Amino acid sequence: MAETLAIRTARPRPVPWRSILLHLVIALGAVAMFFPFYWTLVTSLNADSRLDSAPTLWPADPSLEAYATLFTRLPFARVIGNSLLLAVVTTLVQLFTSATAAYAFSRLPFRGRTVVFGIYLATMMVPLQVLVVPLFAELKAFGLVDTYLGALLPTFASAFGIFLLRQAMNQVPTELDEAAALDGAGHFRIFWTVMLPNIRPALATLAVFAFMGSWNSFLWPLVVLRSPEVQTLPVALAGLQGQFTTQWDVVMAGSIVSILPMLAIYLFAQKYVIQGVANTGLK
Repeated sequence: MAETLAIRTARPRPVPWRSILLHLVIALGAVAMFFPFYWTLVTSLNADSRLDSAPTLWPADPSLEAYATLFTRLPFARVIGNSLLLAVVTTLVQLFTSATAAYAFSRLPFRGRTVVFGIYLATMMVPLQVLVVPLFAELKAFGLVDTYLGALLPTFASAFGIFLLRQAMNQVPTELDEAAALDGAGHFRIFWTVMLPNIRPALATLAVFAFMGSWNSFLWPLVVLRSPEVQTLPVALAGLQGQFTTQWDVVMAGSIVSILPMLAIYLFAQKYVIQGVANTGLK
C-alpha cells in the first residue's frame, strides 16, 4: 500500500498544454492591440518620423518638441477644454435623464409601458447620419448653430443609458421599495436613497460610455460647430493632418493627448464597468 502511494506521489504531473496555449494566444492578442498605441507614442517622440519606413520601436533622439508645437502654435488647450466641457456636461445630464427614465420604466406601472420602452429602444437603430440634416435645420431655426448648447442638446438623452439602468434597477429587489414605502418614503426618496446606491456600478458604466462617446464624437461637432473657439478635439485632430502633412510627430502627439484622458478614466472605473455589465446581464 505504501509503495503504491509512493509511486502515485512520484508520478510527474501532466503539462497543461491547453492552459499554456490559451495564455500564449492572450499574450499575443494583447501585444497586437497594444503595439499601435506604443508606436503612436514612439512616433510622437521622434522628430524625424516617417510613415513610409519600417516602424521604429524606440526613438533615436526622444524629444517633446511635437507636444510643445501643439500648445504653442495651436490653441490646443482651448480645444481640450471645449471637449472636456461638452463631455462632462453630457455625462452628467445623461446620468440624470437615463436614471429617472429608467426608474419610470422599471418601477412605475402605466398603460403601454412595454410598448413605449420598445419604441424608445428602436431609436437605437437610427444612425446619426440620418438625423444630422433635420437636427441641423432645427438648431439653425433656433439660432443654436456654432454654440455649446447646440452641440449638447442632441446628446442629453440616451436610449442605451435608459436600457442599461433599467436592467440594473430590475435586479434590485422590490422588497426594498416596499420597506421604504412603509416608512413613508415617496418615489423621489426611494429613487434617491434606495435605487441609486444599489446601481452604482451601472451608473459608473454609463458615465464611462457617455464620456467616451462625447469625447470621441466627430460628425456632429464637425457639422454644428464652425468657429475655432468652440472646436472639439476630434475635429482639431483631423485638421492636424492638413496643417502638418509631413510632421507626423505632431499628429501623433495630438493622438496621444486625446487618448490619455480616456485611458485614465477607464483604468479608474474599470472594476465598476465590469461589475455593472455583469449585474445588468449584458454580454
